[in-house]
Amino acid sequence: MNKRIIVTASIFGGLAVVLGAMGAHALKPLLLPEQLITYETAARYQMYHALALLMLSALSDKLNVKFISYAWRFFVAGIILFSGSLYLLATHSLLGFENYLWLGPITPLGGLCFILGWICVMLSAIKSTEIK
Repeated sequence: MNKRIIVTASIFGGLAVVLGAMGAHALKPLLLPEQLITYETAARYQMYHALALLMLSALSDKLNVKFISYAWRFFVAGIILFSGSLYLLATHSLLGFENYLWLGPITPLGGLCFILGWICVMLSAIKSTEIK
């Protein structure tokens, strides 16, 4: 088990619950329906990847450490870029962002980080000598 990965997963998982609840309750009357959908997507992907981080930690003794470390970095970057940009895009009107369009290209970069993280998980399994 990897303490750093567990702590990271716990922080992102807890934040996903807090932000998701805030979207479902406090922001619901303030955002348009399409903004709420965007916000919920951000929280959902954040939670998926917080759980993926826990999986990484649980498997870290059996998988290739180098690729697990890369996967951890890509998942963290993906959460920050993908979910973070979606949170900001969904709430830009509340936060007073007039020039928010620069956030649009950041979201796919976060998605790419998620994909690269999953590729690293696959490569760590392929390179592992512990699992058959």
